[in-house]
Amino acid sequence: MKNLLLALSLFLAVSPAWAKKPCEELKSEIEAKLREKGVKAPLLDIVANDEAKDARVVGSCDGGTKKITYKRG
Repeated sequence: MKNLLLALSLFLAVSPAWAKKPCEELKSEIEAKLREKGVKAPLLDIVANDEAKDARVVGSCDGGTKKITYKRG
């Protein structure tokens, strides 16, 4: 659990650098990194900025117009 929180914190710290990436590409990269950390079935969704609300945001994409959110599966 501690490693997962560390990984998610890292994603949040570098997400501005990823903001220009296409969402599907970034989602695939984040999913791969979560699997490397031992997460078996990460639930990642691409949503509009205003739909992220209380979800855990792990990335920003398409020029900052969308967010990638994570839910524990």
